[in-house]
Amino acid sequence: MSSENTLDDEDTFKILIATDVHLGYLEKDAIRGSDSYNALDEILKCAKTNQVDFILLGGDLFHENKPTRRCLHNCITMLRRYCMGESPIHFNILSDQKVNFNTTQFPWVNYQDENLNISIPVFSIHGNHDDPTGAEGLCALDLLSASGLVNHFGHSQSVERIEISPILMQKGNTKLALYGLGSIPDERLYRMFVNNQVTMLRPKEEQDGWFNLFTIHQNRSKHGPTNYIPEQFLDEFLDLVVWGHEHECLIAPTRNEQQLFYVTQPGSSVATSLSPGEATKKHIGLLRVKGRKMNLQKIPLKTVRQFFIQDVVLADYEDLFTPDTPQVTKKVEDLCFAKVTEMLEEAERERLGCPLTPEKPLVRLRVDYSGGFEAFNTSRFSQKFVDRVANPKDIIHFLRHREQKENIKDEVNVDYSKLLKTTAVEGLRVEDLVKQYFEAAEQTVQLSLLTEQGMGKAIQEFVDKDEKDAIQELITYQLEKTQRHLQARGVTTEQDIDTEIRRLRDSKKNTTEEENEIREAINRAKAHRLERGDEPLDPDISSEFADVAMDSDESSAPFPPPTRGRGRGARGRGGRGRGRGATASEPKPASRGRSQKSSATTQSRSIMQAFQATSQKPPRSRATTSYKEEEVTIDDSDEDIPVMKTTRPPPRPAAASSSFTKYSSQSQSQSSKGVAFDDSDDDDEDNPFKGPSNRSRR
Repeated sequence: MSSENTLDDEDTFKILIATDVHLGYLEKDAIRGSDSYNALDEILKCAKTNQVDFILLGGDLFHENKPTRRCLHNCITMLRRYCMGESPIHFNILSDQKVNFNTTQFPWVNYQDENLNISIPVFSIHGNHDDPTGAEGLCALDLLSASGLVNHFGHSQSVERIEISPILMQKGNTKLALYGLGSIPDERLYRMFVNNQVTMLRPKEEQDGWFNLFTIHQNRSKHGPTNYIPEQFLDEFLDLVVWGHEHECLIAPTRNEQQLFYVTQPGSSVATSLSPGEATKKHIGLLRVKGRKMNLQKIPLKTVRQFFIQDVVLADYEDLFTPDTPQVTKKVEDLCFAKVTEMLEEAERERLGCPLTPEKPLVRLRVDYSGGFEAFNTSRFSQKFVDRVANPKDIIHFLRHREQKENIKDEVNVDYSKLLKTTAVEGLRVEDLVKQYFEAAEQTVQLSLLTEQGMGKAIQEFVDKDEKDAIQELITYQLEKTQRHLQARGVTTEQDIDTEIRRLRDSKKNTTEEENEIREAINRAKAHRLERGDEPLDPDISSEFADVAMDSDESSAPFPPPTRGRGRGARGRGGRGRGRGATASEPKPASRGRSQKSSATTQSRSIMQAFQATSQKPPRSRATTSYKEEEVTIDDSDEDIPVMKTTRPPPRPAAASSSFTKYSSQSQSQSSKGVAFDDSDDDDEDNPFKGPSNRSRR
């Protein structure tokens, strides 16, 4: 596999890999409106030039969940221009296509449709921007799938358990198992992995003869306690993981030393934010797979708009100015002007010889003005570069680091240094701060009735959406439910009550029941606000729990939403107290959540005073699951052979009803496996796998 002629034979898969195209991003912008369309046109043209077997997209083909007519028209036009033709398809689908393509009424791959003439099939999962919504769970990719232009796969129909069935392909002697999982809320998927509710199916026969390729669209970097998917959650039999959703281009595959697979992160093809991760040069990948060997060639995108970002800390320029220097604001502005000019000159030098690169680059200068400096007028500053940059309105971004306070005294001995950092933390949420607080606090001040997640959600509703009753309602609701639980259990002594409350609290952590309880408490708080006639902090901001209710299985909610009576929609337009057919002095119906008397009574009673011993229920037992250990021995020799030598265990007896075996995502089978990579290519840039291919577990 040292030359392209050897690589591109009848046994080699050629796959073009790209993620996060974000078609339609800023399409109404006069300068940047066509950037996403130009990038997709270059990607499809590259696929046709290299005569790939198929294109693999890792999610977020569209930037909006409901793309505009212009966006859909341009996408369909380009797919028809580059992916339809007379070129033959050289690989076959061996798996059950009704399972692989379960979101369409045409459950087969598009190139096998007798009414279509496909030359380059496109396989794609959905992302978080173009995810399925509505009662029927349709997304923009389903429109392209029904028209025969894209093969949409990786859509999970269930929110309780996920079974990922691969698309089994064969080209010559090479067998490829393509796994895909469309975007799912990170917290839910994290919990499902922890609870062993994600299963990846494998062929029962010749499991070691397949190259296993997995495409996922989730957070890879940690944005919170459970707002990401660790690589260790993925199954160890995988060979290569194509990771979407992260926009930073890290396309050179990196090896996970624990699971022994490789991860490639192609990144986005258009910059959707002015952050450092978007400034990395954009690439797509040309993946070649032969047997159990693979080679990934990086292909730079030439039509992507240049993006330069630089940080300036004013406190580091003490030799030029200080906060007390006369006309310091003018000197700071002159320094920023010089920095922006340097970036524009660098952009012009890089653009020489690249006629496809847009003329105006993106420029961002982040200015840290901590230490007593003042910000200048950014609008006036931007007018100097209005004809030279593509983003004249947001060239300068001022930021100030939070100063750490010393000698903080509190009745609780908490190490606040673990919570507050001297550097600015972007994207930190209130619920994360709550969890970090209780992790750093002593045992005597830990929550005993509420969970950290519930308290964090309630505080976030109070802070972000001005739900004044959120915390009170959550405490009252949890108190009522705990009282009912203790009454049913027949617990009477104080020690038994404390033990049972801790057991109940721990059993609900990170479960659907906990989410439903939090959602019910928030709904009660909203009902009280609507009774008072108060408006939310921002009526255009939808509740986070409303999104959770849309994505989750509503039938699993143990409590129905409260009846809100008239609510906002029943009041007249003229005044807050005027309802439809009711006077201002009319008593409010009892169906609007709980009454104030019930709330006051519940809060004044303790658990011991409210209940006596009634009955004792036996504790529930949990079923245990055992996993069979498999051992695979692989010869990792340095010989350059087209197919890796393997020693397989004797085949297990297979049931006649299914050709797959379930492989749990959390099974800890101790095995050794290997993937042989091409290490004979002389071009280091095109072959990131150059070097020894020893992958045995130690």
